[in-house]
Amino acid sequence: MPRTPDHAVRRAQIADALVRVASREGLHAVTMRSVAAAANVSLRLVQYYFENKEQLLIGALQHLEQQSHQRWAQRLAELPAPSPRAIVEAFLLEALPTDEPSRVFHLLGTSYAILAMTDPRLAGQPFISGVDRLEERLADALAQADAANELAPGIDVFIEATRLVTVTNGLGTSVMVGQRTEAQAIAVLQYHLDQVFNAKRAKVEPTLAAAEPTRSST
Repeated sequence: MPRTPDHAVRRAQIADALVRVASREGLHAVTMRSVAAAANVSLRLVQYYFENKEQLLIGALQHLEQQSHQRWAQRLAELPAPSPRAIVEAFLLEALPTDEPSRVFHLLGTSYAILAMTDPRLAGQPFISGVDRLEERLADALAQADAANELAPGIDVFIEATRLVTVTNGLGTSVMVGQRTEAQAIAVLQYHLDQVFNAKRAKVEPTLAAAEPTRSST
């Protein structure tokens, strides 16, 4: 009997082919035909799994998102009983483009966002929901830290989750274009997290003016 095709494996094969083409030529240059050639399959097979180019792009980005989540989970698995801050740090380090998989994900995600600004067909696709899911997971980790009294006073966990995602994306782009090094980007994130994860207010020392005895006029 002929073997039943593994549709998940086939979709992943096609998505990986799109990533290779986009990494080499840019997302704007991707076509269904070029992806079929890179995957060494027929154009008809690509069209069977992805009806059009928009669905193909979304499928590839979702594939990369799943891989990113797996790498995030692997980072956490290597930590014994990770704290809420460790969970957040693991995400931020995974999101920064510091190795080939994370660079490719950042490049394609940024390229997609730029194309979606002028292409309503792309703008209508559900890729942005993946970013929303990331923010929700970060907000959950921050809420756990808040419940454990590990956050600085006055932190709004939902706004902070959004800020962490946007700051990381911005830093990632600056690394990709050579504006700053990976180490500099990580230092910025660590500095920011030091402000967020500060459960106890520092003891306020009296200023010189307050400590100095009042001089009476003579």
